[in-house]
Amino acid sequence: MAEAYKKLPDEIKARIAGLRAKHSIEHSFGAVMSPEARAKLAAENPMVEHPVVRTHPETGEKILYVGSFTTHFANFHTPENVRYGQDKTPGASHLLNYLLSQAAIPEYQVRFRWRPNTVAIWDNRCTQHYAVHDYWPAPRKMERAAIIGDKPF
Repeated sequence: MAEAYKKLPDEIKARIAGLRAKHSIEHSFGAVMSPEARAKLAAENPMVEHPVVRTHPETGEKILYVGSFTTHFANFHTPENVRYGQDKTPGASHLLNYLLSQAAIPEYQVRFRWRPNTVAIWDNRCTQHYAVHDYWPAPRKMERAAIIGDKPF
């Protein structure tokens, strides 16, 4: 998402400088859960706040840091900053949806085709992962290892 940030218009970069966003795993996965399971998920994984533009701690690059868990901006309260579906205001969430749409631009993506014994490694500090369910009806076995990350700044 470093390239996505670099290609943003200067007026958007100025507008999002210093913005912080709320992120919720319950927002992404809770819709398909029972109310009890959703409440448990929210209790075990409370909403967190991160900068909309984070700095990579090793490269110093600025990175657009919004994704499917992002629900709204924490310090910019207008009808346009709330993700569609959370705010009934007509035209809600233009800015947030615009930022989220940057991950869908093919020039900012890497497509990976899995083969037996393939290993992929990526840096979650500057990458969004989107698993495409394109292997059905074949079975898929995957193992994942993650290290503890740093706090975005």
